Amino acid sequence: MKRVLLSLAIILITICAKAQDPHFTQFFASPLTLNPAFTGYFSGDFRIAGNYRSQWSSVTSPYVTGTVSADFGILKNSIPYTDTWGVGILALYDKTGSGALTTTYAAISTAYHKGLDVDGNHTLGLGVQMALVNKRIDQTKLIFENQIGNTGFDPSLPSGETIANPSIGYMDYNVGLLYNGLVGESSNLYIGASYYHFTEPVESFLDKSSSNRLSSRYTVHAGGSFPVMENNRVYLSAYHMRQNTATETSIGGAFGFLVNGIPEQPTMFYLGAWYRYKDAFNPYVGLEVKNFQVGLSYDLNVSTLRAASNYRGGMELSVIYIHRTDQNRQYRTLCPRF
Repeated sequence: MKRVLLSLAIILITICAKAQDPHFTQFFASPLTLNPAFTGYFSGDFRIAGNYRSQWSSVTSPYVTGTVSADFGILKNSIPYTDTWGVGILALYDKTGSGALTTTYAAISTAYHKGLDVDGNHTLGLGVQMALVNKRIDQTKLIFENQIGNTGFDPSLPSGETIANPSIGYMDYNVGLLYNGLVGESSNLYIGASYYHFTEPVESFLDKSSSNRLSSRYTVHAGGSFPVMENNRVYLSAYHMRQNTATETSIGGAFGFLVNGIPEQPTMFYLGAWYRYKDAFNPYVGLEVKNFQVGLSYDLNVSTLRAASNYRGGMELSVIYIHRTDQNRQYRTLCPRF
């Protein structure tokens, strides 16, 4: 019974309340959903990133979120060598519960990072993103009061509800800033801020004349890395997000172990954890081999839902591929990693 009530509550919150964007525990592995200014800002020719998250399978049909993105630098021979100009594309899919609500999202973004010193060790970037969003309601996967009788749920009974717009679509706009700087000879620090849903587009499945708007989301985030024990590194990162009345704060880090003994072509093993305030403890393991980095994390729920979830939250997988040529390796910079 507890699972049924929780499932109904989650669906009602999804349909009736002001929506909250999907989020990733590995926010650092989903750069274009965190800040458009990350577009094209990495050490290499092009980057492909994928993320998969499954949440609440212990209490209801899992919420599933997936993204795929690709970004790369342009005009490298036409702009100052201390600058970076990137473009990218992003696709996102989100399914809530049993599939009653699905969201698809396709975006393009661009960012320009200006070198603040003659060596380009300090940069300031501005990124913008434009997205086409579609959301669909499948009424056959919803449970309404009129369909619940003495014998339980009967889907053959009329729901008594009419959803005028089961599919809605709109354009969305996002913007972000990012500073990255070298500290000493081999450490770095970055700090950024992003503002999503700049125009607060209208969202309603019930009435086209509705004034219900998608609340803007702002995020501030920071991180950095420094070497320890010769060729190993410590990575730290944190962010704070607010959307309408919903807030989210996460902080943590990972230790990177060089396991192959070749710093020029490292194989790294990462072990760490993040803590999402009043929500979940998130252990993380990762492996970087050549141009691939794979990360796996799990949410150990510590919120007020832990009695129903039995401390189980969500599993998340990330894969990042960065293509690098020999020439790129000569000019590698300490770009944000975590």
